[in-house]
Amino acid sequence: MSHEKPLEGKVALITGASRGIGLAIAHCVAGLGAKLALCARDPKRLEAAAAGLQQPGATVLAVPADVRGANEIASLVRQTEQSLGPVDVLVNNAGIGYFAPVQEASEANWDSVLDTNLKAVFLLSRAVVPGMIRRRAGHIINIGSLAGKSAFAGGAIYCASKWGLLGLTQCMAEDLRAHGIRVSAVLPGSVATDFSPHAGKDTSRMLQPEDVAHAVESILTQAPQSFISEVLIRPAQKP
Repeated sequence: MSHEKPLEGKVALITGASRGIGLAIAHCVAGLGAKLALCARDPKRLEAAAAGLQQPGATVLAVPADVRGANEIASLVRQTEQSLGPVDVLVNNAGIGYFAPVQEASEANWDSVLDTNLKAVFLLSRAVVPGMIRRRAGHIINIGSLAGKSAFAGGAIYCASKWGLLGLTQCMAEDLRAHGIRVSAVLPGSVATDFSPHAGKDTSRMLQPEDVAHAVESILTQAPQSFISEVLIRPAQKP
């Protein structure tokens, strides 16, 4: 392992990796030398993202999957381990939003958001943690949101998923730190992606996907005797 490639030989699994924050994280982690397993629901978009990451010496595996299902997660982890090796870094980035007054929301809205933003993190982490425990090493990074600390009108379901994600992350960190596994949360404010509408905002002053990727890089390259448990990211100026 070199200082220029601190993740050389390591395997990183990134969900929601076909665009936006996930794709920016994939580019960053590839630059650190890791072998990549990319996951997203749209096969065509995922293949295009993987093609854009192909460089001399790079190893990129694209696995279309819906992370809301335990069977698809098991297949995703199995394909990753068979092709690349055991997962050293898991970035739980896949997420969806629903923004409307709580009285207008349906049970289907609740299930879709909570299954994607929270249940999937539990299922994927549970799938890779046993191997990390055996190796006494690993990183799990959960991409949350400042909505996990703030309330706003129309955000009931989304905020519930992100508040829950923060609680899950903190408890996982306590469960796993004795096994050499570091669990962290990155909580950005609004990022200039197509995740949600940004009408009336100056997107050039908003957070960019690369800002979140930079936080992930900081977590993955910290000294071994410590871990960054939580990173909050805001724009320098309000857009």
